[in-house]
Amino acid sequence: MTGKKKKMNWQKMKIMNLMRLMVKKEGEWEMDKNFISSLSICGELGLNMHSLNNEGGEGNQVLTREVTIVNEDGKIFTVNAVSGDMLKHIQAEHLYHISIEKGLPLCEKCKVFDANRISGDKTFTEETKDKKDEEILDMLVNKCAIDDLEGILITNNNKNLPRKSAAEFGWLIGIPEKVKTDTFFHVKLVANAGNKSNDESANQGQNIFHRPANSGIYALVSNYDIYRIGYNEISRTYAIDAIQRCERYKAFLQSIMYTFIKPNGAMRNTQDPHIISFKGVIAISNSTVPAPTISPLNDTYTNEIKAIAENINKLEKNSIRVIEFNTLSEFTEIMTDLIQNYEPYELGANN
Repeated sequence: MTGKKKKMNWQKMKIMNLMRLMVKKEGEWEMDKNFISSLSICGELGLNMHSLNNEGGEGNQVLTREVTIVNEDGKIFTVNAVSGDMLKHIQAEHLYHISIEKGLPLCEKCKVFDANRISGDKTFTEETKDKKDEEILDMLVNKCAIDDLEGILITNNNKNLPRKSAAEFGWLIGIPEKVKTDTFFHVKLVANAGNKSNDESANQGQNIFHRPANSGIYALVSNYDIYRIGYNEISRTYAIDAIQRCERYKAFLQSIMYTFIKPNGAMRNTQDPHIISFKGVIAISNSTVPAPTISPLNDTYTNEIKAIAENINKLEKNSIRVIEFNTLSEFTEIMTDLIQNYEPYELGANN
């Protein structure tokens, strides 16, 4: 199928979905709201000449990050990978910039993108003294959009109260036989290096070092629990209103989209990744049914996800939608549609 035909099919699907959302009421057509409870993104991301995630260094050698995996046939491979922690940090950083731009509420530490976040907020610590756990969660959700969406372990006042993240990232794993790591020699050329100070700590001499560059197709799995935006897991109620939840939903999905447009990470100043491709599937759930995920390490992941959705929809009618994308531009088109035309599901209210 050509790219033009694929785009036409996506446009056709959007029109059909729009017609599905129209409901007849008292002789007139009205638009019904479209809700997302959870969504998953499984895909294959093509990156060339990157070094986004490294283990550290030994001497003058930077060590790239590698993992050992097993495919569906039980064969073992060692491949380059980018950790889920790195992906989540990239997404959180994009969310931070969007939150500042949109004026979303942030705690004092999140305003400066401090890793301690609300646990380092002295005002919040003082305000939550002698408060019950469910009250503390309500206060956290109201005070900070980033802590609401990204999760945090609240340790203020000797507490040990978890706030679960709405975003879940797996490792970005190189697909066996489709990924390769090379190491390149670099030198810091210093004029008259022999005349420099003998103090090695000053790092003023001529240095040689080796840095990795990774290229390949990487398997992505990720899940996003949209229904949890603003949700208090203890009281089982929402701490913010529908308008605030929609604002955070839009910012959240924008940050997810930007994660794949600009995957920030290590050594981007001289090894900005060449993004060559992004294809996969987005699964959307409009109920408590979880959006399915299958790793692209399995060649049949697209058909598997479609089959799972078809089976679930026999039990829960039209609860799962699966949308394929074959380019980064198609991915951004789908995400833009989800941002503009959908709202976050509310437990107990959208039945």
